[in-house]
Amino acid sequence: MKKVIAFVTGGYSSEAEVSYKSAITMEAEVDKSIYDVYRIDITAAEWFHPGKNGKKIQVDKNDFSLRIDGKKIMFDAVLIGIHGTPGEDGKLQGYFDLMNLPYTTCNAATSAITFNKRYTVAVAAFAGISVSNSVHLFKQDNPAGAELAGKITLPVFVKPNNGGSSIGMSKVNRKEELDAALKKAFKEDNEVLVEEFISGREFTVGVFRTIDEIIVLPITEVKTDKDFFDFEAKYSPGFSEETTPAVLDDAIAEKVRRTAKKIYQVFNCNGVVRIDMIYNEAKGEPYMLEINTVPGQTAASVVPQQVRAKGWTLKQFYSALIEDALSRANKS
Repeated sequence: MKKVIAFVTGGYSSEAEVSYKSAITMEAEVDKSIYDVYRIDITAAEWFHPGKNGKKIQVDKNDFSLRIDGKKIMFDAVLIGIHGTPGEDGKLQGYFDLMNLPYTTCNAATSAITFNKRYTVAVAAFAGISVSNSVHLFKQDNPAGAELAGKITLPVFVKPNNGGSSIGMSKVNRKEELDAALKKAFKEDNEVLVEEFISGREFTVGVFRTIDEIIVLPITEVKTDKDFFDFEAKYSPGFSEETTPAVLDDAIAEKVRRTAKKIYQVFNCNGVVRIDMIYNEAKGEPYMLEINTVPGQTAASVVPQQVRAKGWTLKQFYSALIEDALSRANKS
């Protein structure tokens, strides 16, 4: 008998746009010969399944079920494809834990920590992983760029502390630019992280867990003609050059892979995550930038590139994620 899978997409934030782009790939590639898949759109206004003829079938949030043609549909597991809140920050994960439903991402605690960039680098640094120096700012304190003098060295990245896809992020080379960058970031979040620039080669690598092992996908090197790898460079063709697998010395590749696997283990991750790093050649070590626990799955996204470079199909990959989630349900 086929397992019944809820595929959740949408979200409450500006990243919903990316979620719906990822949904195109994910819906097309989940193996329908193995799973019965029901798409669930989660928005601030409603949770619903887009049924036939455009009819919206509302989710019963009491038990996360659907009623279709008089039949009650219950789910065996949830494939999470929501970038941003509430699918990447632990909120949905906590809800699904209450429903005793397994899901394909990190647990609620890990999702909440990694969604907060400051907490992520703090936990990583405590575990001996190299990270950039940073300053954490709060909107209610009404911080100004002048206050950062002596606390941090330019150039810096100014970014919303919670969120992804580089929305609201700026690279600042001159102190006169700090106030505008803070204003832009605070439009997206009440917390902002100001992080010192690290020179080096930028790598991003997917890591995921199957029932049997942790797999580090082929490394991607990212280059862009823009000042940094922003939203446009990530999701629009022609703005970045991504080489998968990256062309690099075996010794450097091994350091990157080892660091990526250590990060995955330190944060007790599940499902697939994408870890962004800078390899600082002067110090000979990778610096962790951030962890994305629901990485993009669009046609232009890195993880699908890495899956194909490994020699897997996306059908195999999504099946592995779902089967791992189902295995955790069996252990509970």
